[in-house]
Amino acid sequence: MSEAEYYGEHKAHWVTISSDEYESMKATLEILSDPKLRDEALKGKTQAKQGKVKKLEDVKKSLGF
Repeated sequence: MSEAEYYGEHKAHWVTISSDEYESMKATLEILSDPKLRDEALKGKTQAKQGKVKKLEDVKKSLGF
């Protein structure tokens, strides 16, 4: 059995996190819940590991920012 304990009544526990962390968690869950978005995120992570990415500053320069 896991560390969870089971009771006949509901016993709530609270966790407090920053609103930024909460929004980040929601976005992550949204991406991971959508197979298409999840695959794109994993593809991007793989490409980054392979060095197939451009630096933000270089992209900004090429776009004239």
